[in-house]
Amino acid sequence: MTAAPTLGIDLGTSAVKALLLDGDRVVGTAQAPLTVSRPQPGWSEQDPEQWWTATCACLDALAAQHPKELRAVRAIGLDGQMHGATLLDANGRALRPCLLWDDGRSAAQCTQLEATVPDLRRIAGNPAMPGFTAPKVLWVREHEPALFARLQRVLLPKAWLRWRLSGEAIEEMSDASGTLWLDVAQRRWSKPLLAACGLSEAQMPRLVEGTSRAGELRAEWVKRWGFEHTPVIAGGAGDNAAGAVALGAVRPGDAFLSLGTSGVLWVTTAHHAAAPERGVHAFCHAVPDTWHQMGVLLSAAASLAWWSSVARTDEGALLAELPPQAQDAAPCWFLPYLSGERTPHNDARVRGGFLHASAATARADMTLAVLQGVAHAFRDARDALAAAGTRVAAADLIGGGTRSDLWCDLLANMLGMALRRVDGATHGPALGAARLAQAALTGEPHFPRPAAGRVFEPRGAVARRYDEAHARWASLYRLAQQVPAARSE
Repeated sequence: MTAAPTLGIDLGTSAVKALLLDGDRVVGTAQAPLTVSRPQPGWSEQDPEQWWTATCACLDALAAQHPKELRAVRAIGLDGQMHGATLLDANGRALRPCLLWDDGRSAAQCTQLEATVPDLRRIAGNPAMPGFTAPKVLWVREHEPALFARLQRVLLPKAWLRWRLSGEAIEEMSDASGTLWLDVAQRRWSKPLLAACGLSEAQMPRLVEGTSRAGELRAEWVKRWGFEHTPVIAGGAGDNAAGAVALGAVRPGDAFLSLGTSGVLWVTTAHHAAAPERGVHAFCHAVPDTWHQMGVLLSAAASLAWWSSVARTDEGALLAELPPQAQDAAPCWFLPYLSGERTPHNDARVRGGFLHASAATARADMTLAVLQGVAHAFRDARDALAAAGTRVAAADLIGGGTRSDLWCDLLANMLGMALRRVDGATHGPALGAARLAQAALTGEPHFPRPAAGRVFEPRGAVARRYDEAHARWASLYRLAQQVPAARSE
């Protein structure tokens, strides 16, 4: 191991986070908020300049709080929100705001893409979903043709940040897997998939592994933050793969559940194992010669955040209204399809909400329904993985939502599996990015499992009650699917 500190930068949806790592010790962290624009229902965009402003704010904060350690940084790792379409012109300027991972406007383009390339699911390992990058670019080509004609480069969010930091257009395998342009089994760009979107490899960033060196920090930024040596930049990872690295989930069979803004049930695999018919994602890992499967929820902890904003009450206060062992079924249902859903439905148009509320339904009942609705959706993801041949017996727990003991306990009973909450899990992807920076610097991957926290075990009687409740909850998707939008989207 090197004694030199490394820096991990996590470009999320709601914030940029930066983490200073010295060996296995987290020296310090910084965070700067981001905002999302939703100009129409189902649309989700961000101005890339926000990412740069927030990144600078994080590094400025670390420079003020930990000047010695920041100056000594020798490598930087990046991770980021996946799937975003950042479109640049010949001068490297963004042509429009980035279309984000939860933007659902391109459902028609998904159908078009699968018709154009019947082999898409075999090559990409995934069905065409509006959240992925390729259908977003198709939407731009059809609805903003003058802008598309000026398009010279397509970058994912963290690749845009690397370009800003280093001047090089480079991407790594885990993030590239979420574009629908990568031949996931072969770990290379697919010319037929690019051609279906009117693109070529010349408009794509160069591909590397997450542990590889992928550029150096530009001299002007070395000077700005006073680095003693020019830091190398690691290939890095998509946010979920970075979270896996932080957990040491790099061996086949390693699993974790991420209860963040979105939700992920992840399993590391030794080979590419596609199951697109169940809405299961099959991507490259950030570690060479390794892949993974994921069941993905678009609104996990985001559902509680939404309910908190509607109720005009802090999330913690809402949770405090619930008894610590609130494991009976809530008196009403909640479907967490606030931005559509991926696994298992691949449905960008379905919407969620409360059902079967009565005059006696209290706010606490609705909060419990939100927690249980998200847990039911995770069970759908678990069942989709099982149908694809991957059964998960136990998993680590990460993400902001895991601060709630009740929610963790509820998930363990709903999924019928032991869940181990990870100490310090709030560092998550930023820690993984910093560890990938260590690997790029030394050539020696060091991805230890973090210290164990509390283990939540399913309890037989409670788990059996959820077995019966889930069958009824799962039937509600078809009902939600049939409900017309209140207004045109």
